[in-house]
Amino acid sequence: MKKLIVSILVVSVSVFTNMVSAGVPLNNLEGVGGIAFNPLAYPAGTGLDPNESSFADILSKPQFGAWYVHLGDTNIDWTTFGVAETFFKRLEVSYGHETIALEAVDNIYKNNFGAKLLVIEESDVIPAVSVGAVWKHTTFDVPDGVDNSGTDYYLVATKLIKSLPAPVLLSGGILSTEGRTTGVLGFDEDRDETFFGNIDVIPLENVAVGFEYKQGAKFDDFKNANYWDAHVAWFVNKNLTLVGAYVNSGDHESTSKVGLGDGVVFSIQYAF
Repeated sequence: MKKLIVSILVVSVSVFTNMVSAGVPLNNLEGVGGIAFNPLAYPAGTGLDPNESSFADILSKPQFGAWYVHLGDTNIDWTTFGVAETFFKRLEVSYGHETIALEAVDNIYKNNFGAKLLVIEESDVIPAVSVGAVWKHTTFDVPDGVDNSGTDYYLVATKLIKSLPAPVLLSGGILSTEGRTTGVLGFDEDRDETFFGNIDVIPLENVAVGFEYKQGAKFDDFKNANYWDAHVAWFVNKNLTLVGAYVNSGDHESTSKVGLGDGVVFSIQYAF
């Protein structure tokens, strides 16, 4: 029995290590390589096989992600589609398109163009570190003094811990943003710096269980609620990943912060 348990743990570490070294298997809600809300430091995508192409180490294979979020408290249906590729195993470029359907309001569309640069590669003791930016544009009819477009900047560090009984992925960073409700409701004249973090545990070779947190930015006349989610990812095979989650985007009845309530999340991800 002990040999069986040890074998399972070795396989789990090996599979997840290979998955991470190949790149992030998910595009987040804005198209960036990460989890649901937050980016990870690892560039998205996998390197091409040198036997298949002379462009190995230059251009990654593309990966796609689609998300569906239903926030029952506010009756919002939020769907997104994203794609990402990586150049030279360091520079990730991404695009994400979001559709937010609300009652009694025309659909809001939001476009995200991202770039992420890996500045420090992960080692046995040092996490991977990346810097990134996401330019966003919303079709929401913003009030005076609020812009339809803005840019997020972030610094993120990510580390896979393989010495524990099950592999653990830790990630955290700082976000500088002007976004109101991630930019869906426009972009403030001011900026705020906030914290975000993720933890994922790999109890089985093809299953990840995790928690994600994103601190809400606060401006003079608009304060975002904190967001968090608890999720399960099933790595069906090396290409396909399915995700289910419970999300809480803040108290929708709060008079001090803008929250959208809680709901369910489903995602399908495909990496070539």
